Amino acid sequence: MEEIIKFAQIILAISVAYVWVFRFHNVIIEFKKFGLSSLTRSLVGAAKISIATLLFVGVWYSPLVFIPSVLMGLFMLSAQYFHFKIKSTFIKRLPSLFLLILCVFIALESIS
Repeated sequence: MEEIIKFAQIILAISVAYVWVFRFHNVIIEFKKFGLSSLTRSLVGAAKISIATLLFVGVWYSPLVFIPSVLMGLFMLSAQYFHFKIKSTFIKRLPSLFLLILCVFIALESIS
C-alpha cells in the first residue's frame, strides 16, 4: 500500500505542477470565469506549487505528507465550488474531482 500512496503523491504533485507551469493560459481563463483577481490567482498558484513540492518530497519523508494533502484537498474542494458556481460541465470538474479524491486517499492513508 505504501507504494500506491507514493505513486498517488507523485501523480498529484506532477499534475498540479503541470497545470500551473505548462497550462497557465488555461488557469488565467478559468480564474477570469470564476471572477477572481490576478492576485488571488498568483497566491493560489504559489501555494499549490509549494504544496505539490512538499508532497513530492514526502515520498522520501512521509511525516510531511498529511498536512500538504489536506491543504491541497481544500484547494481542490474550492475548485469544485467555483466550477459549480459557474455551472461548468462535468468534464471541466473532473480533473479537480479526481485530484480531490487522491488528496483524501493520501491523507487518510498517511494518518493510519
